[in-house]
Amino acid sequence: MVALTAARNTPARLTPRTRTVPVAANAVIQQGGQVQINASGFAVPATATAANITIGMAKAKVDNTGGANGAVSVDVDRGIFRFGNSAAADLIARTEITATVYVVDDQTVAKTNSGGTRPAAGKCFDVDASGVWVEYL
Repeated sequence: MVALTAARNTPARLTPRTRTVPVAANAVIQQGGQVQINASGFAVPATATAANITIGMAKAKVDNTGGANGAVSVDVDRGIFRFGNSAAADLIARTEITATVYVVDDQTVAKTNSGGTRPAAGKCFDVDASGVWVEYL
């Protein structure tokens, strides 16, 4: 193929932006917080637990205190959301745009995985004075 010389109608696939995930026993997920899937496959608030997989941001608070695994579910959005920036050597700068950023807690991301102890949050989309914009795929 050769490079374009005119406009092109490029096919695209639209995918759902929200997924519903069963919540882990006794977990409380706060609205607007990062959400992860734990090793058992249930949603938990994001923590620096290397085995967890970060999937996005909670649309609403869900409290499964006293409940069994999967007793309630949480809606989790993919997209681009702003979270707090870490500090000192883990402060994310504009030079990290497009780099993977890592979970500190459900509202903070960092530049490094701290020796493999932090899971990836997503990709750094932008950095401003209020925090880091993280893209969840």
